[in-house]
Amino acid sequence: MDKNSLIIKLSKAIEQSKGDWGRNHHILKRIRQNKEITNSDSMYLKRLLGIKIPMDVNSFESTSTRILKKNNSVFTNPNLIKCSTCGNEIKLDEKSSRCEEKWYHGNCIQLIADKSKNQPSNDEKLENKEKRRNGKDPIQLVITGIIFVFLCTSVYFILGPISMIAMSLGGAMTIYHIIGSRNKLYSKNIKSKRAPSIFLLFLLGSPFLIGGLIAYEGYTLLESPVRIILLWAMTISFWSTMLFVPMAVLSKYREDTQDDVKSYPKISIIIPAYNEEKVIKNTIEGLLETKYPKKEIILVDDGSTDKTLSIATQYKDQIKVLHKENGGKASALNYGLVYSTGEIIVIVDADTIIGRNSLKEIVKGFEINEHVAAVAGNIKVRNRMNWITKCQALEYITGIQIVRRAFDVFGSITIVPGALGAFKKSLLTEAGSYGKETIVEDFDQTIKLLKAGLITQGSSKATAYTEAPNTLKDFFAQRKRWYRGNIQVLKRHADALTNPRFGYLQRLSLPYLFLGMVITPIIGFTASINAILGVILGDGLYVLQVSLIFTIVHYLMCALAIRIDDEDPKLLWYAGFLVFGFKQIVDALLLKAIIEQLRNKKATWTSAKRIGV
Repeated sequence: MDKNSLIIKLSKAIEQSKGDWGRNHHILKRIRQNKEITNSDSMYLKRLLGIKIPMDVNSFESTSTRILKKNNSVFTNPNLIKCSTCGNEIKLDEKSSRCEEKWYHGNCIQLIADKSKNQPSNDEKLENKEKRRNGKDPIQLVITGIIFVFLCTSVYFILGPISMIAMSLGGAMTIYHIIGSRNKLYSKNIKSKRAPSIFLLFLLGSPFLIGGLIAYEGYTLLESPVRIILLWAMTISFWSTMLFVPMAVLSKYREDTQDDVKSYPKISIIIPAYNEEKVIKNTIEGLLETKYPKKEIILVDDGSTDKTLSIATQYKDQIKVLHKENGGKASALNYGLVYSTGEIIVIVDADTIIGRNSLKEIVKGFEINEHVAAVAGNIKVRNRMNWITKCQALEYITGIQIVRRAFDVFGSITIVPGALGAFKKSLLTEAGSYGKETIVEDFDQTIKLLKAGLITQGSSKATAYTEAPNTLKDFFAQRKRWYRGNIQVLKRHADALTNPRFGYLQRLSLPYLFLGMVITPIIGFTASINAILGVILGDGLYVLQVSLIFTIVHYLMCALAIRIDDEDPKLLWYAGFLVFGFKQIVDALLLKAIIEQLRNKKATWTSAKRIGV
């Protein structure tokens, strides 16, 4: 591929909002200036454009000189120019036209003129992009409106009055939380009478109330369990959709209209690493290239037995390289904290490449409120190569852009991820060091900050690209650690479920985690069994109607999340698997983790193999 063709392809990617906007512009500038690009940028372009890019841009073929190879001889023909539309050579006897410093065939320039009549101008495109940056994206509002209209009308006209009553419970809970969101986000830690939150009581009481309604309507004992479980699932889905969707759109608007960063406090970036030789070089180079005026990078080698330390040592003039005996990720983070000198601590996993402007964006989150203790980055899957990785990519997008954005409005994001998370050092040290009591140190540390009455926010503009498991075996290994660790944290901080002094952690966040880790897999498993039972008992139409409503609403929510995050629309094809297929795998792994916890089976650290993409 020649240099100009690469510039055109990369420019189109920028126009279509593909990849990391800041990184794309940086690479484009270096290519135009004939400067060498890094290995990580070369690999990034290979994933983005699907073509192999040499690091030395001077090795590209020139567009004005086409190199022809024949019978092992090389010669040049400077007279052959390529058409900017079709890519074919313009012969000397062919009609040609020049427009905006580009050459076209006579017929091709006419096609360009015809297309331009029906396409927005560059000024219109820039104006549309600016509107989206300023929180004015009408398509988001349209999708949101469709979700609400469809959900309400389908429940009323298809499922009948009992379902409407059940859905009203979810609606009432939504209004309760929206009204409460206008209060101060941080907790004042005032002691009060212990009691479970209204939301938790709503979760546990819904099936009994729904069962009473169904019994009142006269359904048989065989029909009742099917409808109770399905309506319980619908009620929770209705509540989460009615609350999370508008909160997500509000969070997006707030982020887009937030002022640029006002100050640049010194940050310390800590990279805990154990046997990461396949990925550590790209991670370090990505951090070195990240735009931020005052930063220090600290790599903590946790007793690696491969070449991780020797690779990191190559950068010792630019970063701090620490080595310690193997003691686990928590101990590596605590070790790095001792040597950190920044006001803000940024944690980055060893397999993560962060966006060029991510540090600036994540620091911006601390300017929202003086009580903000941590800011979570936007984690994206970079190795989208097969079914399992694409499902994970969509799972990350919907979880971050819908659910996490809602918690961002309430200031109680429960997991500041280890892949990219920032902490105010003074508050982090006050909350205590990273603990070894669980195998998910990022989740545990975030809950400790929330229990201290502090605020945790999210930044979707602070992007980080991580490597997801690309086989079911590796996926099972990763999720085994995640889910066992999550249940450990939930058990360890169970007191927050009934202590109102912890604010939104007690009122909303922790009950929702309890819902996702315990209630949802049980409902998912029993709903599948009840759906089959309902079909056998002749209630198949009802089962089909509920399933269709679930699926359509999920597709719409995925479409909204993709739109908010300016992600690849092709991922929407995989939304159905997050309802049927991928979801059942996740539910089974969650149930397995619950059973292992009940049996007091020891939780061990398991992780996926690195592939180094």
